[in-house]
Amino acid sequence: MTKQQLPNFVGISGATSGSRHLSMNLVVIPPGGAATPHTHRGYETAIYILRGRVKTRYGPGLRKFTIHQAGDFIFIPPDVPHQPVNMSMTEPVHAVVARNDPNEQESVMLYDADVV
Repeated sequence: MTKQQLPNFVGISGATSGSRHLSMNLVVIPPGGAATPHTHRGYETAIYILRGRVKTRYGPGLRKFTIHQAGDFIFIPPDVPHQPVNMSMTEPVHAVVARNDPNEQESVMLYDADVV
């Protein structure tokens, strides 16, 4: 379980492979689920949606959003607050997530959207 409260299956990280600059994993957002709002301090994130539809809230106060589905790529710049939300109440979302952070969870900072 990640700091963002999502099931996470780490594939590549400093701990699993000795990577010094990269992590890659599978994230699952359960039906009706959402990550806790967060940022990745100083690190870029690239996401490929394998299955499902996601509404990603982002920016100050999480006031903006985009919708992505299976086959879409998402780029999240460093330090941008965001929160992925599964749009289905019956199907999980599966996504491959890569980050230029070999420690994967150490740069995650939870974000309070009410304090902008």
